Amino acid sequence: MKQTEIATLGGGCFWCVEAVYQRVGGVLSVKPGYAGGHVKNPSYKEICTGQTGHAEVARIEFDPERISYDQILNVFWQAHDPTTMNKQGNDVGTQYRSVIFYHSDEQKNIAESSKVDADQSEYWPNPIVTEITEINTYSDAEDYHNNYYVENPNQPYCIFVIKPKLDKLEKQGIIE
Repeated sequence: MKQTEIATLGGGCFWCVEAVYQRVGGVLSVKPGYAGGHVKNPSYKEICTGQTGHAEVARIEFDPERISYDQILNVFWQAHDPTTMNKQGNDVGTQYRSVIFYHSDEQKNIAESSKVDADQSEYWPNPIVTEITEINTYSDAEDYHNNYYVENPNQPYCIFVIKPKLDKLEKQGIIE
């Protein structure tokens, strides 16, 4: 049986992160969820209060023979603004923070190195504030969040936030 790996990343709204990684070669599945908080199995409504400590994340299962964890992170850096604290566009709150939840010491080392490289690239005018922290909690988001962009392409958030991001990343050759 083929060995797969998991990456858990928060880069603002999980609908955006999910839509991006669904278009990356070597990614097998993407699942919206919640990580990093202190409430067991929180609801979306609880997360939105900012009081649970969770971030909206995407749990990304990938084939390391087709795409490396480092490449997964390269997409991550390009797919959101890692220099804004607890904010992506109009989405504001700790649940929208930029965060890499690592699953092993190897992932931690790769993430730390990748962050240094991204910060030194001077792609962004401000320093990267992305947290790198061990995964301590994770729970799947409610089912209606799954495949959100695919199933709701005409929803205003999808039209005005997700679609332009996907178009930009596709034009840059970062996603398919």
